[in-house]
Amino acid sequence: MPKTNQLYLLEQLNNLETAKKENRQRVANIVLAQSFLLEELVTITFWIDEKVSIKASWVLEWICTHHNLEYILPYLDEFTSKISALKFDSAIRPCAKICEHLATAYYAKTPNRTKEKLTKQHIDAIVETGFDWLITPQKIAVRAYTMNTLYLFGLEKDWVHPELKHLIETKIIHESKGTKARGKHVINLIEKHLKSH
Repeated sequence: MPKTNQLYLLEQLNNLETAKKENRQRVANIVLAQSFLLEELVTITFWIDEKVSIKASWVLEWICTHHNLEYILPYLDEFTSKISALKFDSAIRPCAKICEHLATAYYAKTPNRTKEKLTKQHIDAIVETGFDWLITPQKIAVRAYTMNTLYLFGLEKDWVHPELKHLIETKIIHESKGTKARGKHVINLIEKHLKSH
């Protein structure tokens, strides 16, 4: 990968002042128009000690949410093996949202490429990181996305729902109104799923 591509992308990210929609869309358009920049975007997202990683993760999540989740699929090995190392709250939130998108696509009724590309190793890494995010201090949005992600992956992994339910009841439900409501919702889903089996 030529260094100039990375420098060009860094310049675009550094010029992205706030997380406003139009700012994220502008940089997303640049990346999508030159698809070789996507690999750089994923790389910079995991420069975990650099503030620019936050902006990279905003743009990556924007692309996955508003354009197509399939853009992340070639980079699942890197994404899932490195998310546990993220440090900045503002980088964890968009990555937690991407994890939720992956889980949602994986369990969608319609066929899609995520089902083909997301491996057991990828899922295990997301689940493990998700539990780490739930037991460490995180923002409400991270908790909300992660509870949903773990609920979905728990549909196949028997041990996930009991652990998730226990965490919600003993910890998350006592944290804030927002997490309490989402936590109760997830517990209801788990109980409904248990009854149906």
